[in-house]
Order: sequence, then structure tokens, then C-alpha cells
Amino acid sequence: MENFFNNLLFGTGVAHSMIILALAVGIGVYLSRVKISGISFGVTWVLFIGILLSHLGMTLDGELLHFVKEFGLILFVYSIGLQVGPGFFSSFKSGGLKLNSITCILVLFDVLMALLLIFTTGESIDTITGIMSGAVTNTPGMGAASTAFKDMNGYDSPNIALGYSVAYPLGVIGCILAMITIKSFYKGQKRTDIDNSTDNDTHIQRISLRVTKEQVAGISLEEIRKRSNLNFVVSRIIYKSADSCVAADSNTILGIGDKVLVIADSKLHNDIKELIGEPIEQQWIKPDEQLVSRKITFTKPKLNGAKLGKLNIRKEFGVNITRINRAGMDLAATASLRLQVGDIVTLVGNENAIKGVRKLLGDERKYLDHPNLIPIFIGIALGCVLGSIPLSGTLISTPLKLGLAGGPLIVAILVSYFGPKMGVVTYTTTSANLMIREIGITLFLACVGLGAGGQFVDSIVNKGGYMWIAYGALITIVPILVAGFVGRYIFKIKYNTLAGVISGSCTNPPALAFANQQSKNGDAAVGYATVYPLAMFLRILIGQMMILLLC
Repeated sequence: MENFFNNLLFGTGVAHSMIILALAVGIGVYLSRVKISGISFGVTWVLFIGILLSHLGMTLDGELLHFVKEFGLILFVYSIGLQVGPGFFSSFKSGGLKLNSITCILVLFDVLMALLLIFTTGESIDTITGIMSGAVTNTPGMGAASTAFKDMNGYDSPNIALGYSVAYPLGVIGCILAMITIKSFYKGQKRTDIDNSTDNDTHIQRISLRVTKEQVAGISLEEIRKRSNLNFVVSRIIYKSADSCVAADSNTILGIGDKVLVIADSKLHNDIKELIGEPIEQQWIKPDEQLVSRKITFTKPKLNGAKLGKLNIRKEFGVNITRINRAGMDLAATASLRLQVGDIVTLVGNENAIKGVRKLLGDERKYLDHPNLIPIFIGIALGCVLGSIPLSGTLISTPLKLGLAGGPLIVAILVSYFGPKMGVVTYTTTSANLMIREIGITLFLACVGLGAGGQFVDSIVNKGGYMWIAYGALITIVPILVAGFVGRYIFKIKYNTLAGVISGSCTNPPALAFANQQSKNGDAAVGYATVYPLAMFLRILIGQMMILLLC
């Protein structure tokens, strides 16, 4: 019996490998629920358990370990790309450009701090790169750096994983402490400097107006939109000569005294008032009226990527689409907007007419439960091909590759953004995406820990690894303070939004949880979501570029 358990835990074979992986993932995920002062290290516990098991002699075959690690990383970054892709390019528009500039500044100073440590401490490049990834709590960056190192040298660097694991805990705590320090920059300021930001307010809201401007009288809504270059939808109108409201469309002509219900991004409301007229109080739904508002889910794959204007829903059914909710974000229902499977569509019109639109657009939620595996696996294959293409350059002896992290990430972003425009269904439910992502990251972290654990204690005790904690603290705190100073005094960003931006720039969910506690109106979450796609993209590429350019 003793030999039986010894072979299972310390031997070789499929059963042994599955047991060790399952133990690392299972125990690590269980411990991820533990919170200290409201802070949790999340699935990074899987890494720590992997280190412990490896230190105790429970390891995996080297080739198997490498395959599972890379496979987990590919699943993780591809699912991240699918998640952030639809909003990746739009995040650079309007106020998002300012917020993403803060992200670029923070990432730049992270690299500068890492380079300073490389040239002043004598630590190896791979060690500092691992410390930098841990200091900003970015696991994919560490994975990309590990892959790049192996491609260049033919063997794995344990220092990348060791540096990451040592710096990670303070990366979480240090980010929160730095945000607390930044809040002192706002001391003595008005409450409006803390929250209620309009810099990044992207909420679609309704406003009732009376037409008082001669410049729009006698002109169709479509022509008004073209002349003003404002993105808004008029859902309903009460003509001056009538008492009941009717649905409006692009051909509706406004007259002085008409009342209109406008739906638009709240930051455009002042411009729309200047264009159309004065705000009023108006009840648009009355018991005796036939107009109703309904939400349906777009599930027709044949219409995936179709422009709203091409569907002629207003002309064919007499129904208005007033807004589209995509991945939790409200979008104005303009004629040029392309529908994507999974969109939640808000309709206003007659009940029977809405039934016709529901038949056109699908509204079969069971369809969304069926996973679209083709774009996932074909996309992963294309991503691996892209990541393996050598890019020649004059600055490095070894050709640059995007690697098995950068390639799949870029392809996932492109597929999820451009796929619907070409009729390709890329939708995955939130739960399905989260499942793929969590399986990928836990497998990756378990293998990283199992590969590095044998040297962990020796590195900390005998090789000066305790200094890595200090190096990680510098990389964590200094760039955040610099970015906080620029955001506060140069870009004039509200604190709660800035806290979300910093959390997103560090891809740090525990820091976001702290920021959300400070923000009661969701500013922190909006800031996080705006910069997260670019931050993740930069973190993954920079980790491997440091290895390729400096090693």
C-alpha cells in the first residue's frame, strides 16, 4: 500500500500527472477564497501550491510540464482576447484616449524601473523581467517572457517564475497602498474632483426636449444628425398638433413645439439641447397607449454583422430600436451600428409589431448556450502560426516572434472585432469564456509552480531572493505614483476613475475591488474596463520583448 501511494504522488505516468495537477489547482482555487482585510491573491494561490508540491518532490515529466503550461497560457490569452476585442479599438476614442495615455505612462515607467534595476543591481534580465510581471500582477506577461526565453536559449528559465512569485503578493498590496497615497493628492478638493466624472461617462440615457430651435425646424432627423455630427436616436415624438406620441424614424421631420424623446450618450446631452431645444418633463408611457418597450436578444447568425440601417426595421415593422447593450455597455442604435450575436436590443413599438421583429432577430436564448468552437480553435491555430513567424530586425540577433502568448492574443482581438463584420459568429457566453480562461490560467500557474518549486527556497535564502521583494515594490509603487500625479494634475482625472485606470493598467482585480469600494457610482469599473484591453496587450508584448532585446 505504501508503494501504491508513493507511485501516485512521486512516480510517473498519466495518473500521477493528473493527481499532482488536480491537487495544485484544487487546493489553490480553494485557498483563493481566503481574504485578508478584504484582499485576496486569487488563483495565484495555485502557483504557490505548485511551488510547495514541487519542493516536496511531487513533479511532472519535463516535456509534459512544458506542453500543459503552454496550452494553458494559450487558452487564457485567447479567451482574454475574445473578451476585450469588441471594445479594444473603441477604447481609444473620446475620453478613452486620455485614460489609455495614463496606461502607457505607467507601463513605460515600469519598464524604466526594470531597466534601472538590471543595470544597477547585477540581477539577470530574466529575473527582473519575472519580478516586473509579478509587481504588476500580470501572469500572461510572465508566460510570454518564459516562452521567449525558451525560444532563444532552448531551456526554461526558473528565475522568471521565481521572481514573479516573490513579487506578486506585494504587487497586490503595493498597488492599493499607492492608490491610497494618490488620494492625498485630492485632499481639500471638491467632491466632484473625486467622483461623478464626466471624462469617461459612456452611459446611454434618455432626455425629453421641446423643439425650440429654428435651425432644425422642417428638417428630417437623418439630415439633422448628418449636419450636427452628433450620435443620437429620437425614439418618440409628440407633434404640437397631437396629444399622443408616435414612434419616430430617420425621415421624421421636426417642427417648433414638438416634443421628442432623445436617447444618447449622456456627455452629448448639452450639445443636443443646444441643437434641438429645451428640456421638459414628459410622461411617454400612458395606460391607454399602444406603444410598449421590450428587450430581446439578437441570436440570428445569418444577420450577424448586419448594419441596423440595412434591416429597415422601422419601415417594415413600425418599430424603433432605441439602444443596444453589448457586453454590459449601452450603445446608441445608429444606422451604421453592426449587430453582433448576443446583443440585447431595446425595441419601442406596437406589441404585435415587436413580435415580428423578435422573429427577425431571433431572441432564442438557448442558441447562446451552444458554444461556437470553430472560431475558437481555428483562431488558436492561426494565433500559433502568427506567434511562430520570425520577424527580422537589426537590433537583435534572434528574430523577434510574437510567441504563443502574443500571437493568439492578437488573433483573438481581431477575430472578435472584425468577425461579426464578416458574418462570423464569435460570441461566447460570459460563463463559457470564464470557464476557458480559468482552466487555462490555473493549468499554467500550476505548471509554473511545479517547474520552479525545487529552487524556490534556495533562491530566497541563499541567493539574495529576499531583495527581489524590494525590487518588486519599487516597480509597483513608483510608476503608479508617477501615473497618479500626471492623471491628477495634468489630465485632471477624477480620483475614482483614476483608481480604476491604475487597477486596469496593472491588470489587478484585487485593486479594482478596493477601488470599487471607494466608488459608489461605477466610475472605477468604467476606468478599469476602458484601459484593460490595451494594458493586457502591452504587458504581454513587453515581457517577451525585454527578453528578446536584452538577453
